[in-house]
Amino acid sequence: MEKSLKSIAVNYGLYLGVLLTLLTVLSYAINLELLTNTWYGIFILIAIVASGMVSVAKIKQAQDGYASFKEAFTAYFITILVGLLISTLVSYLLFNFIDTDAATVLKEKTIEKTIQMMESFNTPSEVIAEAVDKIESQNQFGLGNIVKGLAGYLVFFSVIGLIVAAAMKKSKPDTE
Repeated sequence: MEKSLKSIAVNYGLYLGVLLTLLTVLSYAINLELLTNTWYGIFILIAIVASGMVSVAKIKQAQDGYASFKEAFTAYFITILVGLLISTLVSYLLFNFIDTDAATVLKEKTIEKTIQMMESFNTPSEVIAEAVDKIESQNQFGLGNIVKGLAGYLVFFSVIGLIVAAAMKKSKPDTE
């Protein structure tokens, strides 16, 4: 069963990676500003969590409706890990090698969105200026920032995965 669990989770991770890659490439081709849109981000978040949940459900289905907390979390985590790795690799290649100008445009759009958001919260102008300086000084698609971002996403989605695993686990009844 362990091999089945991993293969199912990896398959759903591949599906998630393809979906995230497709969304990134389409957004790149249609309008880069989509990548900074709040609703786009929310949709991505929902798609990632839903993929993890489907993976857990498929694991349960493959095991006659049962999955321990560990199995449920492992399935969720592997799915998210594989999907995010693929998406991160594609973004890294796209914005560092294929179209570096798009990375610059995206940075400008990110600065604009940050200023708008901070102004809507009545943030002091000095704080806004500091935030803008910080964004301008970083290469958001540099290898270090990509790896940090991936690690942050994994922690965030792992917390959600713990909740999903707790909600979806179902232990086998003791047969004595």
